[in-house]
Amino acid sequence: MSQKKVNLPVVNPHAAGIDIGSRVHFVAVGQNSEDVKSFGCYTNDLVRLSRWLKSEGVTSVAMESTGSYWKGVFQQLQHDGFEVILVNGKHTHNVKGKKTDVLDCQWIQRLHSLGLLSGSFLPDEFTTELRQYARNREQLIEQAGAYATKMKQALRLMNIRLDVAIRDITGESGRAIVSAILQGQRDPAALASLANFRVKKSKQEIASSLEGNWREEYLFELRLSQELFDIFQQKIAECDKQIDQLLKKHLQEKAAASANTSVAIVKKKINKNAPKLPLQQLSIQLTGGINLYEVEGVSDATVLAILSETGFDLSKFPTAKHFSSWMALSPNNKISGGKILSSHVAHHNNKLAQALRRAANAIGNMKTGKLNQFFKRIAFKYGRMAAITATARKLSVIIWNMLTKKEPYRYEETTIYVAKLRRLQLKSIQRKIRALNIQQNELNFVNV
Repeated sequence: MSQKKVNLPVVNPHAAGIDIGSRVHFVAVGQNSEDVKSFGCYTNDLVRLSRWLKSEGVTSVAMESTGSYWKGVFQQLQHDGFEVILVNGKHTHNVKGKKTDVLDCQWIQRLHSLGLLSGSFLPDEFTTELRQYARNREQLIEQAGAYATKMKQALRLMNIRLDVAIRDITGESGRAIVSAILQGQRDPAALASLANFRVKKSKQEIASSLEGNWREEYLFELRLSQELFDIFQQKIAECDKQIDQLLKKHLQEKAAASANTSVAIVKKKINKNAPKLPLQQLSIQLTGGINLYEVEGVSDATVLAILSETGFDLSKFPTAKHFSSWMALSPNNKISGGKILSSHVAHHNNKLAQALRRAANAIGNMKTGKLNQFFKRIAFKYGRMAAITATARKLSVIIWNMLTKKEPYRYEETTIYVAKLRRLQLKSIQRKIRALNIQQNELNFVNV
């Protein structure tokens, strides 16, 4: 039996492939040994790389990288007029065998020339800048939380159980009491009197929690932790100021201030780590009158994550399914022989997916709500973790439709949703009755 040789058509005849490294980048413009060169990571090396590609007649470049080493090369090549795509490393796996940097860059070049590679989603310049501020802010919040934990630990080691009497020791009452302790106050009654009237515990119980051993080494740790916590809070405020300035500048450039802003403001509970800026009003202006806060669970943190990770322009995602799949919120079906081998949701550290999961978790903690009924139904059948993922995916679909189709949030009323579920359950029961050929006289209803 003769074997037929199949030649794939070349889609990108002037293509190059780059294997990004931390110190050295390997570049291939062909499949011969002389078609591969290596360049360093300094700016002058990147300029030489760009000039060499131009001399070879390259117009399109594909690169594969992890981390942030690709950004310098990407920006340089884009600045010099190349068409550049960043490829997911999972899509460039070579066949098993020898693996070298030279073979990797040649393999990327071959796949790109045949049109077998697709670029990863990359936001625009405004979103990229905002993403850097937002992610830096998130890291500062994590660091501040670590020092808040150290404050609790230092108090606990002195058997000062303020964390039991007061919900948040970094709140108004907790900060007042801790500051008084660091200034030398040791009288439990005097310290308890500093608690705000909104604290649910009685003054006597708060005073009881403030009796302990005032060891010097733990007081020293408490002082340092509080000072560092305050520093991080100042830096978070600086991030909020930068984000506010960037958003207002972007509004002026888009002339979005004249957009429809007559949308009603939705009142929501403000988290202590929420950005100190009118994000709801700004988001309405940026979206042309669409208020994402109408959706249950969506908060300032959720909207900031959307704005900084993808922006409000989701046109790069053709459908809502593409959007949820990009965030790894859809089942990753593996089918062989007509059977589904596995349908687990893929693990992915997508920042926006994490924000939507937190919003879904908040929906699950609500007592009522339109999406809360959906959450409870999934949680009853598959567990809470599955309900969080399913609700996060539903949120992604709702957000895509609102931002892409410019339509307000429309979801079935709770009564309508419950009635629909009842009809579906009745149909299921009727199918089972027909399948089992149950007669009417065999149906016995027990009065509860």
